[in-house]
Amino acid sequence: MTSLRVLDCEDIAWFRADPEMPSAARGAAATLARRIGLEGHRASEVALAVTEAATNLQRHATDGALLLRVLRTPDRAGVEFVTVDTGPGMADVEAALADGTSTAGTLGIGLGAVARLADVFDIHSVPGRGTVIAAQFWAREALAEPAGREPSVASGLTRPISGETTCGDAWAVRVDPGTDHDPRSGAVPSASSVPSASSVPSASSVPSGSVPSASSPEPAILVMLCDGLGHGPMAALAGEAAVTAFRRSTARHPEGLLRDIHTALRGTRGGAVAVARVEPSAQRLLYCGIGNVSGVLLGPDSRNGLLSAPGIVGQQMRSLRTFELPLKPGGALVMHSDGLTERWKADEVPGLLRHTPAVMAGQLLREAGVRRDDAGIVVVKGAW
Repeated sequence: MTSLRVLDCEDIAWFRADPEMPSAARGAAATLARRIGLEGHRASEVALAVTEAATNLQRHATDGALLLRVLRTPDRAGVEFVTVDTGPGMADVEAALADGTSTAGTLGIGLGAVARLADVFDIHSVPGRGTVIAAQFWAREALAEPAGREPSVASGLTRPISGETTCGDAWAVRVDPGTDHDPRSGAVPSASSVPSASSVPSASSVPSGSVPSASSPEPAILVMLCDGLGHGPMAALAGEAAVTAFRRSTARHPEGLLRDIHTALRGTRGGAVAVARVEPSAQRLLYCGIGNVSGVLLGPDSRNGLLSAPGIVGQQMRSLRTFELPLKPGGALVMHSDGLTERWKADEVPGLLRHTPAVMAGQLLREAGVRRDDAGIVVVKGAW
């Protein structure tokens, strides 16, 4: 099983493509790199790479934007940029990454050099649709560890509605280290309380309060997406409260986490929230949602929608229902707010599942994102 490496993300700013974008992004990247403690030369490399990516975007994309953000592990911080554009796309990505290749008007270092400067780099381009690039930069001493170049098994993007600087959509992910306890209650199930194979429900949904099967003692991934009601600062407060409650909760099952988030959001506008538990060793997904959050379990040749119940977390939340689905090798879990339409089709983005969660999230945001609402998406893959 792949190592369950997850990173906390702190979005700093989106930069829309315009003539001032490269200089603005460069200055912000240099300041951010120094603020999190990257030494001078490494901070300069971050600024150089961001400028090259931003200049390419500004000069050659039909429309696009660059996200700059901080990534954190328990003991260090790094910088990531993500670019998303709506075309024209690249017919030959390998050629674009070749040494000495740089489109007219850029700094001349080329995307190949950007890829070498980055510790984790991924690019996906679909001719006629658009390109997404994600690159991470860490302190050089971090590369002494084998995990230094491993991408996170989960990543997401949030983008505020046009005209706002804060976003009401928020996501978070953490690893449940795993125990022999049942993830619904935290108690160790007795032999009599664990259903036999013949008594386990065959339906895809599991009623609240029942135990679908014995929990795996192996690590699992817990992931949450919140769409704060409305948009602007008050919606952002609801999203922040949901993230805080998710991280502080000791619950290990989606229903318990949703109850804790419901309590935390009572003093806010509330929102739509979905929580999932990915169990790689048991090859299963547990999913529970309230409100208009979309969940999709995407496979190489399949797409299974995950249902959420009506309601508003923090205000009106009826009985919870957990859905259980098997995990198929090579698949991914996608969760997004209604700031993305549900009309996206993975087969219209060839090769999508071969890329990192950050690039997958960027491509789906490009495909389905709408400007008249906050947008949030989180992707989990590579863990099974």
